[in-house]
Amino acid sequence: MTTEYDVIVLGAGPTGENVADRTRAAGLSTAVIERELVGGECSYWACMPSKALLRPPAALTAARAVAGSREAAGGTLDAEAVLARRDGFTSHWKDDGQVAWLEGTGAELVRGWGRLDGERRVLVRTLDGGELTLTARHAVAVCTGSRAAVPELPGLADARPWTSREATSSRTVPAHLVVVGGGVVGVEMAAAWQALGSAVTLLVRGAALLPRLEPFAGELVTAGLRAAGVDVRFGTAARAVRRDGPQVTVELSDGGKLLAEEVLFATGRAPRTDHLGLGSVGLRDGDWLDVDDSCLVKGVPGGWLYAAGDVNHRALLTHQGKYQARIAGAAIAARALGRPVDTEPWGAHAATADHAAVPQVVFTEPEVAAVGLSEEEARAAGHSIKVVDYDLGSVAGASLYADDYRGRARMVVDQDRGVLLGATFAGPGVGDLLQAATIAVVGQVPIARLWHAVPAYPTVSEIWLRLLETYRDAE
Repeated sequence: MTTEYDVIVLGAGPTGENVADRTRAAGLSTAVIERELVGGECSYWACMPSKALLRPPAALTAARAVAGSREAAGGTLDAEAVLARRDGFTSHWKDDGQVAWLEGTGAELVRGWGRLDGERRVLVRTLDGGELTLTARHAVAVCTGSRAAVPELPGLADARPWTSREATSSRTVPAHLVVVGGGVVGVEMAAAWQALGSAVTLLVRGAALLPRLEPFAGELVTAGLRAAGVDVRFGTAARAVRRDGPQVTVELSDGGKLLAEEVLFATGRAPRTDHLGLGSVGLRDGDWLDVDDSCLVKGVPGGWLYAAGDVNHRALLTHQGKYQARIAGAAIAARALGRPVDTEPWGAHAATADHAAVPQVVFTEPEVAAVGLSEEEARAAGHSIKVVDYDLGSVAGASLYADDYRGRARMVVDQDRGVLLGATFAGPGVGDLLQAATIAVVGQVPIARLWHAVPAYPTVSEIWLRLLETYRDAE
């Protein structure tokens, strides 16, 4: 059986759903192939469950940070209630609602494993063991995302380690959890499970947490984790892992050993392109897919293969994947309808934000929010910059937000153009500062104009005025 559609989407996570939504809105028939749950990693094993785990301890910490509410916020978290609330946010790992939304767009859902089989052709092994052959008149979009990358260590495969999936979906609280990796997943899951009652040891091969962000962000998060009781160890790696019944033994690079109930490896991501049939179009299974700014895959003749979301390795964040999906869907529709892709007034056919305006929040205590280029990245790119730092705790709104508020802000200014290249905030509740910074970076708002964006007093947003004053006074 061969079925023809205008567009075929591989993967029904947030990225694939949004590609389908855009192509259907343009009147293109669209099939979406998914072997797991519609809604993907973010809905069931990443963003939603992880933030559901992190929000209750953040709320409790905020209450304890202010005299008056502190006295009413005694006791410990109810782990059972937190896990139950998390389960609600994952719809108890059922995708009925997401399926209804997708089918409501007019797209057709095909349950099964899809792989490329030459130009515009996709083979599907359905969940009941059948086989389908689908062909695309215009485009195939690969939106299969990424998976946890687990290192090859002696004994690890038999030790049944946690990855991000198990860390966000566990139904019980381990007495002792070892977390390997100092990136976002590592620090967030260390914070969540420590708050829920685990004794957490965090192993970091390097010398800092969150090494891709400004150094002060990692330093403040390290202090926050240690204050919460997490045992953070730098310059320490796992050398081997062994499971004996309910106990895991982690052998360390320094010769020591750790005994735990579970071990989580948060050591990076790999593309879900294994067994995808990339060889049939001149690419290689298991590789990230290199794309242009319309998410068209490079190196494949004919201009029909697209890749959006994690799988193209541009920005492994759900909101960026959805942004790319809107770009890809618009580009696919424009090309299918014979329209140029470079004249659209909203710039909807080019994922320019991926290059220098990616926003990100790390939901630890303190939070970290960043957008654009760090100091190191800006210098490496050859910009002439001025770096402005300010103590967030000295802003009136911050001292009202929490007693003994500790935090820091930085903006990176392009001296030649007088615009903001990047901003980073670390402190309680700073995630709410991020959109203003993102607009300033994306809009290339001149520093002189930002003077006239008056922050309300007394809010933490007054940090913008202090940063601008510091920049002016240093001139």
